[in-house]
Amino acid sequence: MKLLRKRAQQTSESVWLAMVLACSGGLMDAYSFLGRGKVFANAQTGNLLLLGVNISEGAWQNVPHYLCPIVCFALGCAIAHEIRLHKGRGMHWRQIVVVAEAVLLACVSLMPASANLLANSLTSLACGMQVQAFRKLHGRPFATTMCIGNLRSGTAALVNYTHEGKRRDLRSAFLYYLIILTFVLGAILGNTLLGAFSLHAIAASCVFLLVAFALMFEDREHHGEPSPQGTTDEKN
Repeated sequence: MKLLRKRAQQTSESVWLAMVLACSGGLMDAYSFLGRGKVFANAQTGNLLLLGVNISEGAWQNVPHYLCPIVCFALGCAIAHEIRLHKGRGMHWRQIVVVAEAVLLACVSLMPASANLLANSLTSLACGMQVQAFRKLHGRPFATTMCIGNLRSGTAALVNYTHEGKRRDLRSAFLYYLIILTFVLGAILGNTLLGAFSLHAIAASCVFLLVAFALMFEDREHHGEPSPQGTTDEKN
């Protein structure tokens, strides 16, 4: 955490916000895959793969279980972007997104196993909204609902550090790997909660999202402070 103190006054809230959202993202993926019929909430690449495999095997009855979450994830991205474009005064548009996510996931927590298709679709809808709304950390592109981009960016930054010795690159690598670790912890928590609370376990993501909502009241980026590149965050 020592690497974060240098920027604590500017962006410490954004780091904590990213960690909370990444933990929720890992929890959602573990929940949908382990508890709702081996369907990914976030990893739509995995759903596309399984969609193709089932089509190739002629298992047409399984196609909706993967196709619907994929479509709903894209719809979630579209809805979040529409919220941004049509925002009014008052609550920040990203706070509207996390509240909408929390409501969707609260509904999912009440659905029985017989409604897995709908539950997974709504969970993917929430994930799509989150991935569209939260795309930067300290001015760097990142994701809270998947890890491949973070792993690539973190590794590239670490290699850059070994060549040039710039602490900025080391800090970037640290932040990316921190988010990946938090995502994994969320998956561990999701699996643990499934054992204890069964399909109600996704309610824990609602708690994380409400914490994220509260953190955004103090987020300097919410108020448009300069990012490390000297530009403001996407506040509009």
